[in-house]
Amino acid sequence: MPRESFQPSDCLSPLDSRYYGADPAVFAALHPYLSEEAVLAYQIKVEQALVAELEAAGIAPRGISSLVAGAAGQITGAEVYAEEQRIHHNIRALVNCIRTRLPDRCRGYVHLFATSNDIMDTAKAVSLRDVCREVVLPDLCAMVAALIERARAYADAPQIGRTHGRHAEPITVGYWLANFVDRLGQRAEVISQAAANLRGKFSGAVGAHNALALRFPDEPAMFETRMLARLGLRPPENSVSTQVVQPEYLTDLAHALVSGFSVLANLADDCRHLMRSEIEELQDRGGAARVGSSTMPHKINPKDFENVKSLWKAFLPRIITVYLDQLSEHQRDLTNSASSRFFNELVAGFDYAVRRLHDAIGKVEINHDALERNLAQSDRWTVAEPLYISLALTGHPDPYDASRSLVARARDSHVGLLSLLKDDPAGAKLLDQLDPEHREMVLNPRKYIGDSASRTRLVCDAWKSRLDLPRLTAPLQRPCEAEGLIVAQRE
Repeated sequence: MPRESFQPSDCLSPLDSRYYGADPAVFAALHPYLSEEAVLAYQIKVEQALVAELEAAGIAPRGISSLVAGAAGQITGAEVYAEEQRIHHNIRALVNCIRTRLPDRCRGYVHLFATSNDIMDTAKAVSLRDVCREVVLPDLCAMVAALIERARAYADAPQIGRTHGRHAEPITVGYWLANFVDRLGQRAEVISQAAANLRGKFSGAVGAHNALALRFPDEPAMFETRMLARLGLRPPENSVSTQVVQPEYLTDLAHALVSGFSVLANLADDCRHLMRSEIEELQDRGGAARVGSSTMPHKINPKDFENVKSLWKAFLPRIITVYLDQLSEHQRDLTNSASSRFFNELVAGFDYAVRRLHDAIGKVEINHDALERNLAQSDRWTVAEPLYISLALTGHPDPYDASRSLVARARDSHVGLLSLLKDDPAGAKLLDQLDPEHREMVLNPRKYIGDSASRTRLVCDAWKSRLDLPRLTAPLQRPCEAEGLIVAQRE
């Protein structure tokens, strides 16, 4: 098949054919940062920053920055890939494509003092920082904002709480959602911190600034610091590295994304279970056009929530690859060169899942009849804990066993504990021992929701202010100098 006729159906990865590549909005948002075309563009930016610093330091001729900027605008991905096929080296291919567009007096300064990973590691740090600032964090914050709105709306709506898949004690729908608001809000802050802490390097083939020391023998690392500052980056602590940047900075971002992905999967799984036929506390209102089964016309499946959990299962193991990439023998080997190229897929998968879950949450609604039915189903048993606690507060010598004994009698009699408390002399005797306020709580378990409603509002209020995008993305802003990459020559 000719390459020019390549179609999405020819893709090997479903990430391209079904998710990133098939969704125009996702593609438009992520392509400028994560695509192979973007990888080249960011590597060119780093080469521009290098030449600009060489010019500012009085090493390269004046005006070279403008010439390189003009050359960079003409380079195509196809050209770079063709050159790589010819010489079998990706960064040198890029350098050659820049050099051919410059006059002879300028060509020798392109890539001067640099090794390939000075360019690649630094470009990756800039692109990941940018995509987190411009896409990932805004998308995640928008989804959490939607959860906050739903949590507030249902802060007082009683819902049976569940542990071990069994009915436990009442909470509210808002409180169920508030837990995810809190968890995802924290993940957003961790992603922001990890992205802001990404580092670049410009320390040469073994990381010891060997080449720079020929020109700056006293403090070669200062050039590295100044050059990276043009891109809004810092070198690793104490400017020490091997041929590759210290991998823990990227590992921290991977952990932030994967742990956030796990929270998304947990929320999706909760929603999926709440849509089960025997529960039905959530209902899909996605539209009549949705087909749930190829043979059962009545089926409406929670496919969006299932999709998010399924994607999580595919991307969760990627963290193992990132951990493995922390190991690089001596100053560097090539065993992480191929595996590290897949990192951008983790970012794309996470952001797609955020968008998919945000959309799915907007298509479901609370089924109040089911909430009421499920609460009523357990009213007769959930009074066991408030009874036990209330008895303890009266000074009863064995309150837990007293409550548990009544539960056993109720089960043997095939009646609920609440009925036994009302109709059985022994149960009525226990009720008489309680304070009036506690007695009312025991007899009306719907009121036994703790601080579900107030805690929900507290969490929503807290994250409404903390999930302020300018605050979250402020550490990710590039300095103005980094945009032009050209500054006046230093005295």
